[in-house]
Amino acid sequence: MAVKDIYKELSDEELMDLVKKSDSNAFSAIYDRYAKMTLNFFYKMLWKDREKSEDFVQDLFMKIVNKPELYNSSRPFKTWLFSVANNMCKNEYRKAEVRVSAAPEIFASAITKSSNTGDKKIDKDAFIGELDEALKEMDQVKRSTFIMRFKQGLSIKEISEVLECSQGTVKSRIFYTIKHLNKKLGHFKNIACLTLLLNTLI
Repeated sequence: MAVKDIYKELSDEELMDLVKKSDSNAFSAIYDRYAKMTLNFFYKMLWKDREKSEDFVQDLFMKIVNKPELYNSSRPFKTWLFSVANNMCKNEYRKAEVRVSAAPEIFASAITKSSNTGDKKIDKDAFIGELDEALKEMDQVKRSTFIMRFKQGLSIKEISEVLECSQGTVKSRIFYTIKHLNKKLGHFKNIACLTLLLNTLI
């Protein structure tokens, strides 16, 4: 088995133990696992600014390679990583003094034509635009919770560890967001189907 393949078999936590020992191959393996995922997270959280998102990914992994001791091995690496990423976004919001808009792709992919021939095709662009506006009204915590769940695929348990709150609190935030979106976007056809889809994923 090649060296790189051996590292692929290691857990995140095992890799971080090696990163702390200045193992560059272990760091590369961690980067390969999470660079794209964290880029997508930053992109959704940081006003869809690709350049800024790429800079944040670089900063995030610079923190890991320069100060790996910051990672507390008693926590799952994935939740620790998103905790750091989420805090970076919060700091950026404070600096910018504005709120970010994010549009989880799960909504766009869920929109389809109605089976009734008399129904018109939903204007996806209009839907996404109004979704952006609706999410602007949500506070940063609810927005980041929503993105981590439906875009990044984190479990309720993982999100609760990232945000340091109970799983019940995470669920209530997601339900509140769904209710808010259902109210704001209720004039779109198939919104009831979207709500059902989201509820089944929680």
